[in-house]
Amino acid sequence: MSIGHTLLGLLERGPRHGYELKRAYDERFGLERPLHYGQVYSTLARLLRNGLVTEAGSQPGSGPERKSYAITDAGITDVERWLTTPENPELYLQNTLYTKVVLALLSGRSAQDVLETQRSAHLKAMRTLTTRKLDGDLADTLICDHALFHLEADLRWLELTAARLDELASEVRP
Repeated sequence: MSIGHTLLGLLERGPRHGYELKRAYDERFGLERPLHYGQVYSTLARLLRNGLVTEAGSQPGSGPERKSYAITDAGITDVERWLTTPENPELYLQNTLYTKVVLALLSGRSAQDVLETQRSAHLKAMRTLTTRKLDGDLADTLICDHALFHLEADLRWLELTAARLDELASEVRP
């Protein structure tokens, strides 16, 4: 995810201080991985340098002044371009799990055990996401659905690979 574009998108609703942006980001997108304040301010500095945001004022406080940032027309154009550009589909053509299965077969270890261990981990993650989905709001439901669909696809691959282990073993063993 592009943190810069996400902050720009949040600024489209109006000027905000860095701590307000962090809070809004964490609330909507950072449930599993909240932003660090340093990351927010370094990203804002880059966006400012690139002309995508501007300082919209500051307020004195007990510490340093709290600067408010606003999105520029160039920033709005950049967000629009980012939103309308499709993401590259991730094909996972040779992921770590595939590598583990092949190496298990090559070494004489149980590839079935590798697959079963991964299947258990996937099912546990799916149970956690399902609980989170039931207890959450619509945004949480959508995030969890996305993750669950990916996990379901992985489970189908695990099952198909388990069914083909003998064939795969004969191809990869010398």
